[in-house]
Amino acid sequence: MISIDGLGVEFGGTSLFKDISFVVNDTDRIALMGKNGAGKSTLLKIVAGAQKPNKGKVSAPKDAIVAYLPQHLMEENNRTVFDEASQAFSEALYMQSELDELNKQLTIRTDYDSSEYYEIIEKVSALSERLYSQGDINFDAEVEKILIGLGFQRSDFQRQTTEFSGGWRMRIELAKILLQNPDLILLDEPTNHLDIESVQWLEEFLVNSAKAVIVISHDRAFVDNITNRTIEVTMGRIYDYKVNYSQYLVLRDERRVHQQKAFEEQRKMIASTQQFIDRFKGTYSKTLQVQSRVKMLEKLDILEVDEVDSSRLRLRFPPSKRSGTYPVIAESVTKKYDDHLVFENASFSIQRGEKVSFVGKNGEGKSTMVKAIMGEIDYDGNLTLGHNTQVAYFAQNEASLLDETLTVFQTIDDVAKGEIRTKIKDILGAFMFGADDWDKKVKVLSGGERTRLAMIKLLLEPVNFLILDEPTNHLDMRTKDILKQALKDFDGTLILVSHDRDFLDGLVSKIYEFGNKRVKEHLEGIGEFLERKKMEHLNELEKK
Repeated sequence: MISIDGLGVEFGGTSLFKDISFVVNDTDRIALMGKNGAGKSTLLKIVAGAQKPNKGKVSAPKDAIVAYLPQHLMEENNRTVFDEASQAFSEALYMQSELDELNKQLTIRTDYDSSEYYEIIEKVSALSERLYSQGDINFDAEVEKILIGLGFQRSDFQRQTTEFSGGWRMRIELAKILLQNPDLILLDEPTNHLDIESVQWLEEFLVNSAKAVIVISHDRAFVDNITNRTIEVTMGRIYDYKVNYSQYLVLRDERRVHQQKAFEEQRKMIASTQQFIDRFKGTYSKTLQVQSRVKMLEKLDILEVDEVDSSRLRLRFPPSKRSGTYPVIAESVTKKYDDHLVFENASFSIQRGEKVSFVGKNGEGKSTMVKAIMGEIDYDGNLTLGHNTQVAYFAQNEASLLDETLTVFQTIDDVAKGEIRTKIKDILGAFMFGADDWDKKVKVLSGGERTRLAMIKLLLEPVNFLILDEPTNHLDMRTKDILKQALKDFDGTLILVSHDRDFLDGLVSKIYEFGNKRVKEHLEGIGEFLERKKMEHLNELEKK
């Protein structure tokens, strides 16, 4: 059991937390919720011991292991993937090495009655007790199981970590955490760099194998599937619900209705009391009553209604010309990198107005196909863009391509054309950039802020064909909901590359599955697709 007692945090004289306290029990799986800037990541860092509060403390048993996955990458080193993941067992391996050395000394020493000999025996006893308390672990087998579960191939094990992208290196960090078998796992947006199958594997691991978990995530389905408790951080305090995210939303709305009612009743009482004071403050016979009411108001705790993130992304894609009947047609498209075949003989056609999704494990060619459609890479076969097709492409690294020397306002002002230039401030506000943010340089923005800014740029040009590659990474749930509704209303053609099941659900009606060097078409939504795939997987297990 880990206890958080009376935490208080201030930045520049502004209070972020005020006297926060709660307990994490052995099997709690907690979703940490709240609007951007409420302090979720800060609270996670404090629990992890990576940041100190201004007051209060975090208490844990002496032997408790707390493992933390932040939103940054591991440092580069010269280890292989397997060796880096094995660092999770570095302490146990060191203890075993030290124990072997001590036992070796006991076999060659003859000073059986010396204090040094007895000291070695005591060290051996203590080390053995610590080591054996961890159980009989096959380290290599555990490393292999976790790495494969997170999407690595055995052929990747001896590759250098530096050969992998940031997302894959983040998976290695996650593997190290899971291998430690910690008493508390702290995860800050763990699904950002995982494909759908890896997310499902992580869900099963956390539910069936992990102990206590605290997670910050924008993936609603992931949060709903793994958590049994929700802690909301708002206005410097917390509300603790013993339910998952969906149930929490219902209870939160009920709480705010009651708060609003109590607030309005108190406001009426204050107005009535003040009216009495003002009316009779000069009346001798009412002096005691007036004084009593004045003191009551002075001691009154003013009720507050918890803030609601009422910012709205009023996304309206500008009208554009009508495209041809088939905005994109692929005929026997094959892509190789030297001897590595990504996919071959991929053929499909997407009709005007269709909303489709590219799904599959990372590395199976989803983003590669998008780059081929955009003409950014060479390929064999034919890819044809239809008549009058106007494409806008949001790449995974779009946020990193922003000019860091520009301000937020300049970034949008440089691309806005015509009448829309008069509404730049309104658009920025709709994307949760307040007046205080307009003059910030892009280089100081967080990942989520950069993503939102890049999304604004995308939406300022009239297009009839949208290609979005992981657009929801770093977007909070409210922003995702608003973007999803805008895409539903979009009357053009849409290709979505995404691992976010909740975002895809109800948005796309056709799926192209990338895997085994092929591209397969499925005329169904993501819910039906995943349900059917899981049933197929179970049937395969039964056959085996």
